[in-house]
Amino acid sequence: MSPNVAVVGNGSWGRNLVRNFFELGALRTVCDDNPLAEAAVLEKYPRIAFARDYSAVLSDEATQAVVIATPAALHFEMAQRALETGKDAFVEKPLALSAEQGEQLVEMAARHGRILMVGHILQYHPAVRKLKELVDIGALGRIEYLYSNRLNIGRIRTEENILWSFAPHDISVVLGLLGEEPQSITCEGGFYLNQQVADVTMSQFRFASGVRAHIFVSWLHPFKEQRLVVVGSEKMAVFDDTAANKLVLYPHRVEWKDRIPTALKAEAEPVALDNSEPLRNECQHFLDCLISRRSPLTDGREGLRVLRVLDACQASLEGRTATAAPARAWFAHPTVAIDEPCEIGAGTKIWHFSHILKGAKIGERCIFGQNCQVAEGVVIGNNVKVQNNVSIYAGTEIEDDVFLGPSCVLTNVTNPRAQVNRHALYEKTVLRRGATVGANATIVCGIELGRYCFIGAGAVVTKSVPDYALMAGNPARQTGWMSRHGHRLPSPDADGIMRCAESGFRYREVEPGVVRCLDLAEDAPLPTSLSTGMKIYDEFKAMAAFKGVPE
Repeated sequence: MSPNVAVVGNGSWGRNLVRNFFELGALRTVCDDNPLAEAAVLEKYPRIAFARDYSAVLSDEATQAVVIATPAALHFEMAQRALETGKDAFVEKPLALSAEQGEQLVEMAARHGRILMVGHILQYHPAVRKLKELVDIGALGRIEYLYSNRLNIGRIRTEENILWSFAPHDISVVLGLLGEEPQSITCEGGFYLNQQVADVTMSQFRFASGVRAHIFVSWLHPFKEQRLVVVGSEKMAVFDDTAANKLVLYPHRVEWKDRIPTALKAEAEPVALDNSEPLRNECQHFLDCLISRRSPLTDGREGLRVLRVLDACQASLEGRTATAAPARAWFAHPTVAIDEPCEIGAGTKIWHFSHILKGAKIGERCIFGQNCQVAEGVVIGNNVKVQNNVSIYAGTEIEDDVFLGPSCVLTNVTNPRAQVNRHALYEKTVLRRGATVGANATIVCGIELGRYCFIGAGAVVTKSVPDYALMAGNPARQTGWMSRHGHRLPSPDADGIMRCAESGFRYREVEPGVVRCLDLAEDAPLPTSLSTGMKIYDEFKAMAAFKGVPE
């Protein structure tokens, strides 16, 4: 069953979104404050609800997600309200009008566990997807230079300049193709119709890999041009969205004779593409993410990267100092293999011979020991500790503060066979906040480890585990409850209270099989005074033995 979505904004682009989500069987409501829009919408889509008030959409419990296609100045506020009310959100580009606002939305989506997607439609264009594949496999050789022209004579906006109106798509594609953010950014422009709104801009970028790029955008151009050129050491690629052959390779090369470069031209090679509609692909991807709860290709963090570049371009355009992408704030040993693009948070450390695959998302202050692997699409929270020889496979989601002991095993297919390809059938395994998995333990896929549960060394966990549960054996069975500080809780007193020997926090089984801490919410950070251990475990073990508590 398809999720229910509401499209907010029935303007020229919003109508395209309405059509696609309707044809995909997901459209529940169209929202627009224009009273003239209602009759046209209901005539074309008679079984769809229409709302003039955005609040009515947010209060509709049957609507899972909102698709925001309003003017850019409204994106931040409307997305913020959607996330706060528990709705997933698809926001047309740009995500917001500043990186600061974008950061707030990304943080809010993470805090509320919501999907946040940005409408960078070119990422879903068959030509761009194929071009990305060619770049990744090295078919073009070493990428040396690329540029994009997005030019037209058409709708001229007054609420945003040409940079913010046209360039986000191209910035998104350039960052996606290269898998890195620019180190230096400059931008110049012309103000011809309105001295406050740029009509033409040229943005130039330099990347740490040595690649250079520029993006030229204008709405004062005699004809429409949408062209991206990628120059590689082996081949050149041209993506022209207005041409019959939208992606063409040119295997030109340069030969040096007598120290003089000579261009040797070759015949163009059109690349076969599927004929799917980019917007349909984008809408379907959003619906797929709503169902699977996986992060979209163009999620909030991808949108934030684009906003940071736009902010730097705008600063340069205004004569202010343009800020480059922040310096790498994480550490990886030289033997580590990191496949771009991926995300690694500040303060994270990755040690010898580990491998981070593209698409992985790792939070801040994590530590990975030797010989670890993080697979494509894996999402890992903050302050996660991964000991030596641990592979985290696709389909795994790990929340903050999780501990994975040496050589523990995480699986993603229940019935693996070398002869049967089940790459599209990976089963989701979730490790909730604060969970501990002991050395050599095995976690069978498709289950959930509850918050602050404790899996003993060598255990084989075949079923989902409740919060605070202590598990041991093969197959693992619950043998008690553990405190947030990692101590086995004593038997409950007359009031049903179990008290942690280290923190003094009280715990109670509020209903059969459900334990809660009475002194601190499960998602709240530990007080500073309790976040550093002061006594070795043997001291607490001796205390427990004295009180007759099994440890």
